[in-house]
Parts: sequence; C-alpha cells; structure tokens
Amino acid sequence: MLRATLWIWMMTAAVWAGMATAQQQSWVQVEAQPTLAEAQERASAYAAAFPDVVGYQLGSRWYGIALGPYDAAEAAQRLADLRRENLIPGDSYLTDGTNFREQFWPVGGAQTVPMATPLAPDVPVEVAPLADLPPQAAPATPTAPAIDTLPEETVAEARRSEAALSREERQDLQRALQWDGYYTAAIDGAFGPGTRSSMAAYQSAMGLEPTGILTMRQRDMLVANWRADAAEYGFETLSEPESGIEITLPLALVQFDHYEPPFVHYAPKTPGGMQVILISQPGDRAALSGLYDVLQSLTIVPQDGARALSEQSFEINGDSSTTRSYAYAETRAGLVKGYILVWSPDQADLASRVLAQMQSSFRAIGSRVLDPGMVPMTDATRRGLLAGLDVRRPKLTGSGFYVDATGRVLTSADTVATCGRITLDGVTEASVTFADAATGTALLKPGTPLAPPAFAGFQTAPDRVGSQVAVAGYTYGDSLPAPVITFGLLEDVQGLNGEPGVKRLGIRTLPGDAGGPVLDGTGAVLGMLMPRAADPARVLPEGVEFARSAATLQQMLVARGIDLAASAPGGALAPEALTRKATGMTVLVSCWE
Repeated sequence: MLRATLWIWMMTAAVWAGMATAQQQSWVQVEAQPTLAEAQERASAYAAAFPDVVGYQLGSRWYGIALGPYDAAEAAQRLADLRRENLIPGDSYLTDGTNFREQFWPVGGAQTVPMATPLAPDVPVEVAPLADLPPQAAPATPTAPAIDTLPEETVAEARRSEAALSREERQDLQRALQWDGYYTAAIDGAFGPGTRSSMAAYQSAMGLEPTGILTMRQRDMLVANWRADAAEYGFETLSEPESGIEITLPLALVQFDHYEPPFVHYAPKTPGGMQVILISQPGDRAALSGLYDVLQSLTIVPQDGARALSEQSFEINGDSSTTRSYAYAETRAGLVKGYILVWSPDQADLASRVLAQMQSSFRAIGSRVLDPGMVPMTDATRRGLLAGLDVRRPKLTGSGFYVDATGRVLTSADTVATCGRITLDGVTEASVTFADAATGTALLKPGTPLAPPAFAGFQTAPDRVGSQVAVAGYTYGDSLPAPVITFGLLEDVQGLNGEPGVKRLGIRTLPGDAGGPVLDGTGAVLGMLMPRAADPARVLPEGVEFARSAATLQQMLVARGIDLAASAPGGALAPEALTRKATGMTVLVSCWE
C-alpha cells in the first residue's frame, strides 16, 4: 500500500513538474498562412535565416510559423531584438503555444505540440520500502501547485482570478487590447460589454474559445506582448510646458528637435523615420480655419485624403505614394492646439499604433501657448507661421483677370498648358474651359462660384497712342499678397510687322505679369499682357512688350457664349482708384504638378 501511494505521489509530482516546465515556454510567432503549402514555403524561407523555426496548425485552422521555444524572458528579449533589427514583421508577437495543434515544420518533426514532458509509463521505478528509509527522508505530503503552473483555467477559475486583479492591472489589459486594435472605449478598468467583446475577439484571433473572459495565461501573454511593443516604441506621456500640451509620443522613434512658434518639432531618430509636430498658438475659430488652409499648402500634407473642418476643430488626412500624414487641431478659450504625425507608406502599421496613442492621450493643459519671441523669426515666417516646414510650391505661376461676375478668369494659355491642377489665388481650384491657340489665351472656371471684387470692363473708346497704361500682375508669384501695378505707355496698336489684334507697349514687366490685364487711365481693359516670345535669334530690347487687344478678346469670348461687360464712359481715375480697380480684378494663377 505504501509503495503504491508513493508511486502515485511521484507520478503526480512529475506531471506537475513537467507542466510547470512547459508553462514557462514561449515562442515568437512571426506569420500565419491560410494554406499548408504557403506556410511550408514561408517556413522554409525563415529557416534559411533562423535555426529554430517551427510550424504548427493553429486552432483557427491557419498555419502558424514561430521561433523557439524559449523561456518567457528570453522570448520577450528575442522578440524585441528581431523587431528592432527589422528581421521579422512588426506585428510578430509572443505566444505560449496554447493554440498550437499538429506540427508541420520541420518536415518529419514531432506531430504534437510539446506542451509537457511526457512520462514513460513502461519504465519501472524502484522505490525503497518506507521501513528502509531514514526517518528524515520520509516523503512529505505533496502540496497543491500554484495557480500559475496550471495548464489552463476553466471559465469559472478565470473569472475568480480576474476578480483579484487590481484596477491598474485591469486598465493594463484594456490598454493591451486597445494596442492590438480590439478595444476602442475608455481605459477605466471596468469590464463591461465592450471589454468583454474585445476579449472574445482577441481569443478568436488567437484560435481560442471566445469566452470573453481571459485566463491567467492569456492575460499574461496579451500584456507581455503589449509591454514588449511599448518598450520598442518608447512611449512616454509628455507634459510639454512651453506649448501647454500633454501627449504620449514614441520617444524611441522621435526626439525633440527645436521650437519654432507655433510649432514644436520632434525629428526622426533614424533617416526616413516618422516625425511629430505639435501646434500651439493663440486664436479663435477664424485662426483655426486659417491654420486649416495653411497646413494644406505644406509638402508634408499631401492633397489627397479625407479632411473635415468644424467650428471647434479640424482633421486632415494626407495621402500620396511617398508621404502620409494626419493633422488635428482644436480651439478652446482663445487657444489653438494640435499635432501632426508624418510617416511613409511602408510605416503604416507602425503609424497606426503611434497615432492611436497620440489621439487618445492628447489634451491641452493650462493657458500657455508658444511665444513667437522665443526664437528669431523672419517676416515671411511671421506672416505664414510656417517655421521649419516646406510649403508646397507650384511649378509655375502667372496672372489672370476676372471677366464676369461668376469669377471666370482669362489668362495666358502658356501658364496652364501643362498643369495637373490649377488654383486661383492659391486657394480656389479651377479648370480650363477652353484654350485658344490663335490668341494664346485660356479661360478658367472656378470649382466653386466666386464673387470677385471687380471684373473687366472692356475698352470701347478709341485707342490713344502715347497715352499712359497700367499692367496689373503677380510679378513675383505668391511672394507678395497682392498684384504689382506697373505703368507704361501705349506705343502702337499693331505688331512690329503690322499684325492686327496686338498692341505694343513701352513698359518693363516680368514673366509673372503675363496674363494680367492692361488698363487705360479710365480703368477700362484694353488688352491682356502676353508672354515674351522665346526666340533666341531675335531678342527685343527691354521695355518692349505686347498685349492681345480687347477687341480680339471680346470677339473670342462672345463667340463661345460668354457675356461681357463694356466699360462705362468716364474720365481718368485717380492713381489710387485705378490701382484699387486693377487689384480687384487681377488673379494669381498657379499651375501645380
């Protein structure tokens, strides 16, 4: 009887020891494939780089590829090292093998998951009689194993062990579920329907029974993976005192670079990495709307992507083949605060996790904003509030002018000949209604109706050669906020070779003025300035320019059904009135890639 009892005790102790050993094993799961053929191909590829590749069918009927086994600490370190060196996918994670089924790799390997060291029942065990044992060697009654060595808990046991968790431990579980994309509600430590659903979704994804109650082992593995990721990203919650912003940032990936109001720049730690920009400035709804427009002129904010502006906040998603970004800002109590995350398309998974942390943690603190006096700023920086950022530039700019009350614009055909996109005054999208090769002109239609402050009244009075004329144009592109008015003389009403429909001017202009209106002293439009001819064999002297005549322009436009206004008879305008009228009708035409 004693020998039998001792045999049972030793068998039980060995089983518990084997299970305890097995529970300490972990693997780094790197991939899962839907078919055996695909999984074997990928396992073979990994085996060329790693000596410890294993493959098991999963409970989800997919086929998992893993590295290991290791003890728990070694597995966590291995995962962090390999991901940091980009040797395995960024979404690789730790697993304890609970969902491993039949082994398919290495080919010819064991067919069952090594969950415990099996006992060999056929091997006899020699046990001395109790009477032969010294008194001090008598076996003690075996104690029950600790719960963390159990192979798995029942739902009831899992519920009981869950009840013993502290509030911080419960919040960590929610954070880990949120990190993996299963949980989107508040981190409050309360396990309501939302948390239960996310737990069940996590269990299903792992090939486990979706009970909605995580066992101790499942909780430990979930949190361990989250902590490994958090360590790799280096997330820290910063209270940025100068800007008055609190936010969680991945300080293993970005680092503080400099202040240039209204921005705080966090630069990538490695070339080509993501960057973060915090926004902090005084302002109300109008300032928020202005910032919304300004940010979309930056190279880090591609034109494609969803965006929305409300009374209190805005969101901008930028998406191109080379750059992606997300910008958010809000206004409260006269302060505008927000942030921008910029990444490349191949960093999409990384960015989604970083952005989730930034969105959930961002908040304005206090009443402080960045002070423009913190750093020296140029006049251009003060005007645009774009310190340290590259503004998206058009490939070409020219001038044009409004020809009717709906905001249609006449310009030089050369300015818009090769545009992927056209804007008026840098903001309003426009399209080419027609381009006329004979006159070298093009008519643009705004994407949204405009109410121009002034539009052309075409000349009806006879030309007076030798009279003063004015050309309005964006001589320096978008460097100045308004057109430049240049004065000169009407020298002839035909070309140098007698060409009709052309007027020769004695005036000094620059290429940016081409397409602008030419006005007489009464404010009537007598023509449109044409680009200087590119003829290397014949270079005209400075101060000789040509304009397409008003009569030619009118004839062309009316033939296409455009109603035009004629200038009202009147005397010469005062210089300031003439300037005001010319400025009101002149438009910056920008040609973009």
